[in-house]
Amino acid sequence: MRRRDDVLLVDGYNMIGAWPELASLRDKGLEDARDRLLEMLADYQGFTGLMVVVVFDAHQVPGAGSTFKQHRLTVVFTKEKETADACIERLAAELAMRSRNIHVATSDMAEQHVTFGKGALRLSARELLIELKQNRKAIEQKVEHKSQVRNELDGNLSMEVRLKLEKWRRGGK
Repeated sequence: MRRRDDVLLVDGYNMIGAWPELASLRDKGLEDARDRLLEMLADYQGFTGLMVVVVFDAHQVPGAGSTFKQHRLTVVFTKEKETADACIERLAAELAMRSRNIHVATSDMAEQHVTFGKGALRLSARELLIELKQNRKAIEQKVEHKSQVRNELDGNLSMEVRLKLEKWRRGGK
């Protein structure tokens, strides 16, 4: 079971390559695929309360890398000569605490083994996509249920008060 102080570290490009919707977006433009991934993970973070950190590999791009917030997610572009895998391993070690679990979402088997060895829990791209879809269904069911509730006040009133109100409604005193 996940707790609110748990952390999910996501290998961004690994998800983009593994999820059909994102892979087709990537073929049209990588930025669109990244944006869609961040939207999906923002919904997931909002529903679960987990802290989500998405890491994108920029090791072949010159520069110092960057970290910023988008949709309340933490988005990391690795610095020059640092792979996403190395960054995820470093973050898993930095964020580890006894009271929280670190989950690493990647389908890179070697990365799963290394982070598992550091105490993180593994989650494949497929498993994360299934969780996202299940959460989306749960949200839709909650919204649908809320819209079907006709009068929330009525269910919270005692029978005595309900009878008095009904009497008043009909013009009685």
